[in-house]
Amino acid sequence: MTINRNRIIHGGSLLAADSGGERTAGVPSSQATRKPGIDYPRIATEEAFQTPALRELYREFSAGSWSTLDAKMFGVQNDEESPVANNLVDLDQQRLKLMDESGVAMHLLSLTAPGVQLLRAGVAPEFAKLANDYLADAIRRHPTRYCGLAAIAPQDPQKAVQEMERSIQKLKLNGFIINSHTNDEYLDLKKYRPILEAAEALDRPIYIHPRAPSSQLAGAFDLASMSGPLWGFNTEVSVHVMRLYCAGVFEQFPKLKIVIGHMGEGFPFYLWRCDWAAAISKLPRDRFSEVFRRNVAITTSGAADFGNGNASAAPALECAIKAVGAENVIWAVDYPYQPMSAGVAFMDNVMISEADREAIYHQNARRVFHIEQEPACLSKAAHESGVRA
Repeated sequence: MTINRNRIIHGGSLLAADSGGERTAGVPSSQATRKPGIDYPRIATEEAFQTPALRELYREFSAGSWSTLDAKMFGVQNDEESPVANNLVDLDQQRLKLMDESGVAMHLLSLTAPGVQLLRAGVAPEFAKLANDYLADAIRRHPTRYCGLAAIAPQDPQKAVQEMERSIQKLKLNGFIINSHTNDEYLDLKKYRPILEAAEALDRPIYIHPRAPSSQLAGAFDLASMSGPLWGFNTEVSVHVMRLYCAGVFEQFPKLKIVIGHMGEGFPFYLWRCDWAAAISKLPRDRFSEVFRRNVAITTSGAADFGNGNASAAPALECAIKAVGAENVIWAVDYPYQPMSAGVAFMDNVMISEADREAIYHQNARRVFHIEQEPACLSKAAHESGVRA
């Protein structure tokens, strides 16, 4: 497919921060009776990739004077040696090597933020289609190591639905990735209802991944670092999900499944207050906590929190399991922005029940994302290398 770049009026850049390499967290030994990675696979579910075409496009954009929060956050992407930037486009060498070393059987791949959310309606669907074909080719090369989420472009809802159907029915992908707001708009608007209807009809989840806050929120995030994972990401996604609830989207589409990362973007801690606030405001909706448990799953991406190094005190995961149920928690690393080995060490050693550990490591992912192919069966040495304390 030929892309005419003169048709593009918006764009962004990749996150070029150095990951610092893979390191093993110093954590206590696991008390597991079943060994993850040996008795069952580890499936990581928010693992980013980038296409060479989008990487080059974002380099061109970053050389200009574009000044949105996304541009400030992602920085200039001209460093050919950036480990994160290079690992995003590598689906055949370093990523697989690190998966083997860390004992990770499978990655659920998704196009990294900001994805196609920054592009003009006339070209965004073309880039989404190219990214999905690129992803499907990687899965065909490594069918036991990869599955994936299709990028879609809400800028053109009709074309987005067509790509959703193609991605599931022809490419056999496992759901959809949307990097939060598009043109500063959220999925609760009525013009985006065909996308939500299609996701429900296809029985595949939409993963709402963060990007820098929309212009509706941007004013409060103008200080250095605020717009990214420090605070902007959880604010952006939590606002998005709450808008879906307040607009009645989950009542109109009761089987719609939304997935959000980073241990639920703060929601597990806040469910009771959401119920209370909705009740006193007489919001004519089902209880938020009930809707959240029914329609939303969360992943552990970027949240390997041991509570100051104490494996018996993983407060964020403990809160998530108690608040939404282990059946709604799915393991993820957030590679290459986070090291695989640390995510594995956390989940292997955290003091939770073995039934919950197995559900979080692979059972919930298979169910929510309809992962039908069998993940790779790695050797015992590969599974235990570098991740067991």
